[in-house]
Amino acid sequence: MLRVNSTDPQTMKTAHLASAVLLFITFLVGVLGNGLYLWVLGLKMRRTVTTLWFLHLVSCYLLFTLLIPFFAVYVLLDFHWVFGLAMCKFLNAFISMGMFSSVFLLTLISLDRYTLTHHPIWSRNHRTMPQAWKLVMGVWVASFSLSAPYFVFRETHVVDRGRIICINNYALSTDWNGAEMQDLGRWVHLAVFIVRFLLGFLLPLCTIVGCYVRVGLKMKEKKLAWAGKPFKVMVAAVVSFFLGWLPYHLYHGVKLYKKEVPESVTGALLVIYTITSCFNASFSPILYLFVGEKFWQVFSMSLLTLVRAAFVDDLGSSAPESSGRQGSEVENIKEDIV
Repeated sequence: MLRVNSTDPQTMKTAHLASAVLLFITFLVGVLGNGLYLWVLGLKMRRTVTTLWFLHLVSCYLLFTLLIPFFAVYVLLDFHWVFGLAMCKFLNAFISMGMFSSVFLLTLISLDRYTLTHHPIWSRNHRTMPQAWKLVMGVWVASFSLSAPYFVFRETHVVDRGRIICINNYALSTDWNGAEMQDLGRWVHLAVFIVRFLLGFLLPLCTIVGCYVRVGLKMKEKKLAWAGKPFKVMVAAVVSFFLGWLPYHLYHGVKLYKKEVPESVTGALLVIYTITSCFNASFSPILYLFVGEKFWQVFSMSLLTLVRAAFVDDLGSSAPESSGRQGSEVENIKEDIV
């Protein structure tokens, strides 16, 4: 990351403070939202292929959300990295892994909707939990593999007045200002950017849009109603992901031409992509909370049971009867959330 230059240090300090506070608020909202969703989805709802998709998708968001305080501190300290080289590598690798796993899971969900609509017989025979688990594990392995370059390229570098920054060293050289090393680093940077942009943005976007267009046409052909609220929320989640990560790819694309682009532009993109990606990870689960009445039934029953159990324990009564009733009620809700 690079610091945005300013002729007014006090203004910059105020902006950094405001950004850090915003990131900390985003962190708190994200942990609460992701935690509640995982609690209900993982422990209170019947495990299906669809709930498995969303369980791991929200896990990606939680992984990203837990990293936000480190970058809030980074901003608060005027982009001075104090967490060391190992954390510089690991944090950026985990951010990349969260991005790839999120978009791959959104793509899987879209393909799943497509096969359910266009190939129902095939889906009935092959859409099983063991197959879904294999696909989910494949997503995590692929995401980790694509994020592994950060363990190699990400380094800390001392700049003006002892300030340390956490940046990519694509040339893998200590000669940061050498023309030959900079040229090599630019070609490596270009290769990494192309792979990341194609696999982490463009190809998934085309696949997801194509799947939902085909689903919409099929439903129109069969004169079926849209999937209602869940379908609209799923589309909103996909749109929020791509809007949230578009500045990230723009920033890294602009960095390829950092000599031609003013530092103020790259600095603005840095701030924008940091905020939008954090907002996407923290607030997307709030969309999922409105995914349908089935989720809200389970959520309200589970929350009510916890409160009731607390009061019953205080009165010295036993809680198994209440827990059993809540469990049977949850078992009666047998529909997927999407």
